[in-house]
Amino acid sequence: MRSADVKILKLDAQHADEWLMAYLRRRLPPQHLRQRLGIEAEGEQPVIGHGRTLFHLENSETFSRLLRWALKATLLYDVGRRNALRIRVVHNEIELPRLPPAFDGYTILQISDPHFDANEAFPAALAERVRDLEYDLCVLTGDFRYRTAGPLEPALAGLARLRAQLRAPVYAVLGNHDSARMIPAIEAMGIQLLLNESAELRRNGQRLYLAGVDDPHYFRADNLEAACQDIPAGACALLLAHSPEIYRQASHAGFDAMLCGHTHGGQIRLPGGIALVFNANAPRRVCSGRWRHNGMQGYTSAGAGSSVLDVRFNCPPEVVLHRLVRPRHREKRPALVGLLAYAQLKQKPGQGQPQAKEQQHGDAGLRHIERQPVEQHQGWQQ
Repeated sequence: MRSADVKILKLDAQHADEWLMAYLRRRLPPQHLRQRLGIEAEGEQPVIGHGRTLFHLENSETFSRLLRWALKATLLYDVGRRNALRIRVVHNEIELPRLPPAFDGYTILQISDPHFDANEAFPAALAERVRDLEYDLCVLTGDFRYRTAGPLEPALAGLARLRAQLRAPVYAVLGNHDSARMIPAIEAMGIQLLLNESAELRRNGQRLYLAGVDDPHYFRADNLEAACQDIPAGACALLLAHSPEIYRQASHAGFDAMLCGHTHGGQIRLPGGIALVFNANAPRRVCSGRWRHNGMQGYTSAGAGSSVLDVRFNCPPEVVLHRLVRPRHREKRPALVGLLAYAQLKQKPGQGQPQAKEQQHGDAGLRHIERQPVEQHQGWQQ
């Protein structure tokens, strides 16, 4: 964004609105802009109806007050608030067959659902948590705001505090809590929003493509066709979306991986990690953590912030470091070893004991070599 565009901060209300609309007309296609602003103009997001799910409890002040009262009555409220500030760093490895060699080991920091205006202590906690992390690219998968009506400044101030601790480049998409009126301020911070668009990442002459869509949950303003139009056929491409609800469409559109959020991992889970609700019209298997569909890998972040109430139970807030890797060649067991092992089973008891013992030891070593990649795979599924 040009420095001249920041003049909105110095204009009166009427001229500021005119400047904002001129900026958005340059930034978004006409139909996209009308859809976004039209739905926002209908007022505060409802508790029942609209979007992909029937209920939107995050918009209910009554539900929020009742839940707060119940947690205070059971002396759990303060515990949940402390949990919400204990942000963990999750490491996830994504193996991509089409990944260009120059991007092998490329690390992406994903931050989702910060809801900066939900807790005054949260922006500082998040900024401190990411300050010393090592990564090549940062992506923000929406919901910078908690309130769906009212002033934008608290959420934007929290985002600016986070941005000061992030290294460029930073890309982002909007969530169901975010307003299109935030776009100029976000891009003025040096954050490139992908609103049904794509960006080309270059490294040592090779290219990786990053696409992003507008909110698919409430505004339903996602357009995969527009997001894909500048990506060459057969290229390795990643998709950013606020919600996992378009996972089927994304997989058939040819994306190699999809990073999203929105669900908060359930935020409040029963012992054993059972989420009460994900607030998404999607199977539970794609609503938290790592998943796969139709050859496309996905990760749904549990989010860094909190919604409805700034509490968490059995579901820690997180930021994720995704490491992109090319497929590794795995050592196969020689066929001869399998034949020798079979021959041992046919031996009579007491015959060939020393030889069998030596062969068992060698076979165990080979089994360990073969099984090791599987154990690593299971590790990053947790």
